[in-house]
Formats: sequence, structure tokens, C-alpha cells
Amino acid sequence: MDELDILENESELTLTSKHHLVSAVIKTHGVSHLQREMPPPKQALILAAGLGRRQKENGTSKPLISLLGLTLIERIILTAKKAGISEFLIVVGHNGDQIRKQLADGRKLGVKLDYVVNDDWNRGNGISVLKAREFFRESFILLMADHIFDHKILNELRKATLRQDECILCVDGKIHKYLDLEDATKVVTTNGRIIDIGKELTDYNGIDTGIFLCTPTIFDALDESIANGNESISGGINILANKGKMKALDVSDKYWIDVDHRKALKNAKSLLIEQLAKLTDGPIAKLFNRPVSLRISALLLKTNITPNQVTLLSFIISLFASLFFYFGDYHYLIAGGILVQISSIVDGCDGEIARLKLRQTNYGGWFDAVLDRYADGLIVFGMIYGHWMLHSNILIWTVGFAALIGTFLNSYTSDKYDSIFRKKLICKNEIRMGRDIRLFIIFIGALSNQILLTLAILAIITNFESVRRLVVLRHEYA
Repeated sequence: MDELDILENESELTLTSKHHLVSAVIKTHGVSHLQREMPPPKQALILAAGLGRRQKENGTSKPLISLLGLTLIERIILTAKKAGISEFLIVVGHNGDQIRKQLADGRKLGVKLDYVVNDDWNRGNGISVLKAREFFRESFILLMADHIFDHKILNELRKATLRQDECILCVDGKIHKYLDLEDATKVVTTNGRIIDIGKELTDYNGIDTGIFLCTPTIFDALDESIANGNESISGGINILANKGKMKALDVSDKYWIDVDHRKALKNAKSLLIEQLAKLTDGPIAKLFNRPVSLRISALLLKTNITPNQVTLLSFIISLFASLFFYFGDYHYLIAGGILVQISSIVDGCDGEIARLKLRQTNYGGWFDAVLDRYADGLIVFGMIYGHWMLHSNILIWTVGFAALIGTFLNSYTSDKYDSIFRKKLICKNEIRMGRDIRLFIIFIGALSNQILLTLAILAIITNFESVRRLVVLRHEYA
């Protein structure tokens, strides 16, 4: 460090106990290179060198264990990609060739992957971090190959302010039932700073998530920790914490899990499935459709079927349902009604697969919405035509037209209503009028052979709901 840097940065840090930061007096006569804030990271380092002894029964290499259609490491890469990270350095060791063969250069995942080998993979994980020293000159995200997490954690972490001599650890302040506390690394934080970390702590207020925002200062801290006999990342974190350079980011409102053994793998599956529930799910979707569609999706995840192919399958089922309605006879109505409800269930699978495989796209959502509108129109028209052919009741055309218009307007207004204003204006106990209810009414109407009454009910409730939404939102568009 040159003389100017020494003069520009004088600091005095007083610690009166191991667990309480009493005062930190920073005297600054300029802005040194250590005080400049780092730009948001664009790269991530993933540690995938270890043996993973407690997961050997689930696969030959822990990072390659399958979890709901993706390997653990693929899920981590795609989650980070969703948060804006596109370049990754992976530290490999035990079974490193398998990992390289599976991931290659990352093009199939839409990212860039590079590798560095840690031949000392049986030592502490701090050694793996040091193997990446020459690759990072700016801040970077540090991730574990077996820690599943919400991409929103990285969104928040990338926005955090960080000086060149600091690092940040994401800390969970809640004790979740799915966490293995015995094996978890505990953390003591005060005023947004970490002051102690370790598995053996008995008095703590947070859990180490294994998700970091680091600067190259982490390498010097690990050197010092290893020289003191501690080869773990936690050792390096304690070195920084003792200097007041280790910040904590609270992520208690977001999910994550360390998939370290078979029970944790089961917990991870349950945790990811829990995230599939949508605020916009109607009562039929919550109580009936979603539980069934999740079981179907679990089977489809074992195949190579894409979300868009599932969308197309749901549309084809709806098409056959409309054809049965065209014939009008009661036996055809039963078949058509059953197919309508099946279509409604399968319609939830495309989004579930997309979210579980991290393959959501704007086109996929648009493709699903367009085919749903075609399906709705064909089903209602099939009901109108089949009833008219059997009963020659011209009233069915008027009622059916009103039901058709209400169906389309209900879908259009729900899109605006849900995406822009629902969280702000609507109470949690409201029953949402959506496609799940409309198709269920058709299902019941077909089974009861009450097509005219069913269309009348649809016409009334869909148009009423559309008008109600216009009234509720009138001030927002004013």
C-alpha cells in the first residue's frame, strides 16, 4: 500500500466483548481504494469439490443429485441466472469429470461456465475458495453446490452496498422446521454486522445460508485463518468479523435449504412445491386442481416434456371437450364436462413445470393465455350449438353470447386486476373469480344436463365481476 493510501484511511475499532460491538470510530481524510463502493457482481463462484458423504446413497456426486427435474447444481446456476448472474466459476474436485461432462461450457443453460480443480477437496472448503483467487478482481457471489435458495435473495444481495475490504453473508433469523440445526452454522449479528460464526455456538441469532457477496479481501482473510489452523470459510469470516468487515443481510422472509442428506432432499422437494401456490389461485384451484396437478407435474418432470407442450396438451383436451358438447346428447355432455375439468387441472401443470425447472418465459405465459382464450371460446360455443341442435331454443344464442363475452372480459380484467392492483386493494379472504371457477361451473352443468342454466349463470357472474372490477379500480385509471 502506498503512502497516500495510508494517510487517507485511518481507522480505530474498539471491541469490548466477543459478542457486542460497542463502538467503531472511523476517521477519514479522503476516500481510499478500500472505501470505494463495489459495483453489483456479475460473476459467481460455486463450490462443488467435496465428497458429500451423507448423500452418497442418492448419487455418485452430490451436485448431480436430481431434484424435481434438475440436478442440484443446475438448479443453483439457473436460480442465479434468474437474478442476473451469467458467468460462473465452478471449483470441482471429487468426481469433477462427471460435473464437467454434465454441464460442459454452460451453453445449454444459457450461461458461461469455467472450472478450476481443487485436488485437496478432502480439506476445508476455504481451500476451494482460495483456488479461485486469480479469477476475481471485483466483487463476486459465492454459492455452495448443495444450497437451494430463492432467486430474490440474490436480487437483494446484488443491490447491497459493499466496500472493497468487506464481505456480506446472507443470514436467516428464523428457525425453520425444515432446517437441520444440529449441522447448521450459527451466526451472531449486531447492527447488521457479524461478530461470531460457527457450528458450535449455543447463543446465536441467525443461521448461515451459505450465500455470500465477497470481494477479493476474502482470500487474504482465508490465508490468515488457514495459518491459524482453520481451513473453513467460517474461519475466514471470523477473521473479517473481528475487524468489523463482515456484514450480514437478513433474508428471513425468503426460502433456502442446505441439501446435505436424504431427509434434507425430501424437505427441499416439499419446500419448492410449496412455492408453486399462487396468490391468484381461486378456490377450486386451491382445494382441488392444484393438489392433483402437482402430482401430474411430479410425473412429467421425469420426462423431457416442455411447459409449452403441456399448454398445447391442455388445449387439445379442451378441443375434444368442445367437440363432445357439439353433439348435445347427455352422454356426450358427461364426457365433455369431465374433459373440461381435466383440462382445467392440466392447465396448471405447464406453469408448475416451468417454475420447478426454472424455464419461465414471457412467451410461455402469452402462449398459455392465447390458447386458454381459444379453448374458452370453443367450449362455450360447443355448449351453445349442441343445445340449439337438440332443443331449437333460440334463447340459447343470446344467453350463450352473454356468457362468451363475460368469459373473455373476465379473463382480460383479471389480468389487469391481478398484476397491477390486487395486492394493494383486495383483502386476502376474497374469493377470486377466475378460470378455475368458470370451468368447474361448466363441469357441474354438463353433469347435471343443465346447459342453458349453466350459461346463464356464467353470463351473470362473469359480467358482474368484470363490472365490479371496473368500479373498484376506477380511481387507479382516473
